[in-house]
Amino acid sequence: MQGMGESGEDCPFEFNFDEKTFKVGDTVSYRVNGSLEGFPFVGTLIEVHDDHVIIEGDANDPESRYRGTRESRPLVEFSEV
Repeated sequence: MQGMGESGEDCPFEFNFDEKTFKVGDTVSYRVNGSLEGFPFVGTLIEVHDDHVIIEGDANDPESRYRGTRESRPLVEFSEV
């Protein structure tokens, strides 16, 4: 995400967009459907499974764990947030 922010600042996050190489600790950009559709979110993978991932949405809140699809930008159901 080059050139984001003021004065051409680069995005401070390095995302893994390759779902085949997801591993615990990776930073991902994830999506939420429903009324939050279209907004980008950032989280850390805390579990990686064959068909889904568990994302930590807020490092300061251990309860913010979301189940997402295993795709380049995981999709989280609105009811989870």
